[in-house]
Amino acid sequence: MDSVDVKIIECLKANSRENASVIGSKVNMSVSAVIERIKKLEASGIIKQYTVVLDNDKLGLDLTAFISVSMEHPKYNDGFVEFVMCHPQIVECHYITGDFDFLLKICTSSGKGLELLLNEIKFVKGVSLTKTLVVLSTNKESCSVDINAAVKAD
Repeated sequence: MDSVDVKIIECLKANSRENASVIGSKVNMSVSAVIERIKKLEASGIIKQYTVVLDNDKLGLDLTAFISVSMEHPKYNDGFVEFVMCHPQIVECHYITGDFDFLLKICTSSGKGLELLLNEIKFVKGVSLTKTLVVLSTNKESCSVDINAAVKAD
């Protein structure tokens, strides 16, 4: 990956619907060269997907929380992950080290919605402990890493 690939990725991060001719003018390349580079970035797995970022507040999902979950034993992990995958209010699930086993990011409409979901989580077989943090405000939120920082780290 070179500096042109980085510029193309920055363009796509800002607007993944931007067409190759606009990107080409920004990186000083032909449309076909831009398309070829994008295909290589996709084939290598650097670009995993294109998506839409929704405004949770405008959707009425203005309560965000993080729930740490401890499991009694790792044998229950698969069942817990199955539960998580089927629950639309759980937007992220991370298997972590430390005092807890999983960290969940929740987006819901109210304290009552959070309470109902938390009770559901507590009833999943193997869940032994939860700890909930409610987000008051968000100062930074990103869908992917800063490509310039990632390239410099290597």
